Amino acid sequence: MGIIKSGKVVVLLAGRYAGRKAVVMSASEEGNGNRKFGHAVVAGIDRYPRKVTRAMGKKRLDKRCKVKPFVKAVNFVHLMPTRYSVDMELKKLADGATAKETRVETRKNIKKIFEERYKSQNKTDKKAAGVQYFFNKLRF
Repeated sequence: MGIIKSGKVVVLLAGRYAGRKAVVMSASEEGNGNRKFGHAVVAGIDRYPRKVTRAMGKKRLDKRCKVKPFVKAVNFVHLMPTRYSVDMELKKLADGATAKETRVETRKNIKKIFEERYKSQNKTDKKAAGVQYFFNKLRF
């Protein structure tokens, strides 16, 4: 799958996180080790941030900007690529994402990155449209 590369926003089509948006951390065309099929390690949003308004205070705003991430290795068949891509530094976290010992720590780091990126969105950046799309819940 030449389309699914690191940084691409995808929609998961099957499983527990079906309908959720995710960012590809790393992709393996032929598969490796115990996964002998083409797959991608993705980091996505399980619980999206809620709507905020200008009138809200800092404490309420911080509470509404929280994100619950997930990390998963997904078969290419169960991913739908979108036209958007984001510029988050997730490639370094990809190798420890699927190991049981480091999965919780990886998820915490991803949560920190997602929340930081959500709060510091700027509308002028080229990849800003992708970031804005990524953090909005998919309505269907």
